[in-house]
Amino acid sequence: MYRTTVYENGTTKNGKLIGIEKSSTLKEFIKKINFFFNENFTRLFSPEGAEITDVELIRDGEVVYASQGEDFIIDSKDTGDWVKLNVGGIVFNTSRTTLLNREPESMLAKMFNPNSGMQPSVRDSTGAFLIDRDPRYFEPILNYLRTGNLILDPNVNPKGVLEEAQFFGTHHCISLLEEMMRPIDDIPMTRRNVVNALMTTPNKSILRFQGVNLNGADLSYLDLRNINFKFAKLRNSKLSHTNLSFCNFERADLTGAEMCSATLSGVRMANATMEGANCANCNFQDPTGQHANMEGVNLRNAILEDSDLTGANLRVANLKNANLKATILRGAILAGADLENSDLTGSDLHEANLRGANLKDAALELMINPLHMSQAIR
Repeated sequence: MYRTTVYENGTTKNGKLIGIEKSSTLKEFIKKINFFFNENFTRLFSPEGAEITDVELIRDGEVVYASQGEDFIIDSKDTGDWVKLNVGGIVFNTSRTTLLNREPESMLAKMFNPNSGMQPSVRDSTGAFLIDRDPRYFEPILNYLRTGNLILDPNVNPKGVLEEAQFFGTHHCISLLEEMMRPIDDIPMTRRNVVNALMTTPNKSILRFQGVNLNGADLSYLDLRNINFKFAKLRNSKLSHTNLSFCNFERADLTGAEMCSATLSGVRMANATMEGANCANCNFQDPTGQHANMEGVNLRNAILEDSDLTGANLRVANLKNANLKATILRGAILAGADLENSDLTGSDLHEANLRGANLKDAALELMINPLHMSQAIR
């Protein structure tokens, strides 16, 4: 004998658990349903709305809906009711609102949204919807849908929760888990981390942030002189008004960094990536004569307006489309640099070495000192 939960078409209330003899026909089973409901049902439907044409199609524990001849009706009044889920043998009670609201495009939301067409099909003997997944990893996802916070017990493997989140399509939860699982070395340091390091490092010691991830960090107005940032990740970091004198930024990534009015005297920036960085009104000049070494730096689309780059080594640097308005480049080495389409309006290139530099379509109006033929040969 099979056990089947039967509801009247269009509702999930006042159901009855009715047994089906294996030898019964569909007509006999409908007659038995009519006896218990005291109704005149003539058709049966699955939870997906498909009409049942043979009693052998009904599995043990399945839910069916009985109608008096009308087509299948979704229970539109049931959206606020509590839902019982049997996940891998563990029963969870929750509301449709919880399942629908936070991740409306997830599989769980679609399963319990009356208008989605993806309705759960099988229930256990208590009426709980059967979901064949691991309850240990499902519970954190359900709690996330309730509160918006993802909290894992120490004995729960985040990889297992991630697999469940991917299965159910809870996309924001997936992002939280991926962030949680990132290696600790790849998590960006914050301003607080840097300040703590500064406060605990003796004055005569050299502070190293070599290869450290500082992407997006706000380090503005700090005194960071003499620090080793070689190979560091500083994409979109905030370094405005920061003292970076004599720092080592060789091969560091400063793409999109905000560095307005920073002090960069004597910095080493060979082969650093500074594409799109804002270095307006920066001072690269060192009064003692230690010039900034920026050989091979990538300053494509960067802003260097009103900056002082006196004597800086910018050999073979990429300054394509850079804003160099009113920039002081006296005695700077720009040999082999790419200055195509750069704006040098009002800049000072007195005694600058432009041998082999590419000045195609560069704006050279209102320059303080005219260029000599010996300075640029192409």
